[in-house]
Amino acid sequence: MATVVVTGGAGFLGSHLCDALIARDDEVVCIDNLITGSVSNIEHLFTERSFRFVEHDVSEYIWVPGEVDAVLHFASPASPIDYLEMPIQTLKVGSLGTHNALGLAKSKDATFFIASTSEVYGDPHVHPQVETYWGNVNPIGPRGVYDEAKRFSEAITMAYHRFHDLDTRIVRIFNTYGPRMRPNDGRVVSNFIIQALEGRPLTIYGDGAQTRSFCFVDDEIRGLISLLDSNETNPVNIGNPNEFAISELAEIVVDVVGSQSGIEYLDLPVDDPTQRQPDITRARDILGWEPEVDLRTGVTRTVEYFAGLLGR
Repeated sequence: MATVVVTGGAGFLGSHLCDALIARDDEVVCIDNLITGSVSNIEHLFTERSFRFVEHDVSEYIWVPGEVDAVLHFASPASPIDYLEMPIQTLKVGSLGTHNALGLAKSKDATFFIASTSEVYGDPHVHPQVETYWGNVNPIGPRGVYDEAKRFSEAITMAYHRFHDLDTRIVRIFNTYGPRMRPNDGRVVSNFIIQALEGRPLTIYGDGAQTRSFCFVDDEIRGLISLLDSNETNPVNIGNPNEFAISELAEIVVDVVGSQSGIEYLDLPVDDPTQRQPDITRARDILGWEPEVDLRTGVTRTVEYFAGLLGR
């Protein structure tokens, strides 16, 4: 049994991570300011004696009494609609929040785990993306508030590792989807499913030829836990290497829902990546991990969740 602090623990990924940690008998302290997280994601854990929720903004000083074995920093707006509406908060949680979470880990002599992102690669010139690629990011573009916040969080994590000899982990997460996504979070999977369930046109930005690699949340969590339990301190991609055009995703969603929805094409957002696909060689070699859930199966399970949410 370990005591694990999860910042952003009431969010989409954070709440699933809390579930996995509780399931293996860890004690979990979930910290969230509920800006994008929701109590509904974790209320089923309130009856667990090994679970505690603290409503707090990690951009402010963090303190947790008692022993702590690991600090998992997952707090951050994570979809374009969120970080474009909250650019300052996004930069603060990536910088001040990461610094505060690192300070907690250092004071407790705990492992520190930072949730980074494929966005550190920007609009990549290397395909698929390997961890040694430094990326192609526009630091002053509208997406830069998220991209650079995560790049800084990686840099300060490695600085603590080198200077303070802190035990650290860095995961670069690629597009993850599944139950507990917010219906209005602006991500492509949730957008398409909600639009298809409501019989509205699916909105595709650009021509739909841009690609993404979608990882179902159950697979992602397995990878995160495997990385936490490893001794690997360098960044590791955790994502599904199967690459799909956005137009292909739209076809799958419409088919799974059984919808008559058409397609509406809109202008491509500024700095939107044209390709995104992880090279997961390191995850396979170091962690023995790779995804198991195919896109159609994952979309079907996500549709079931949203259908229940909408009462359909």
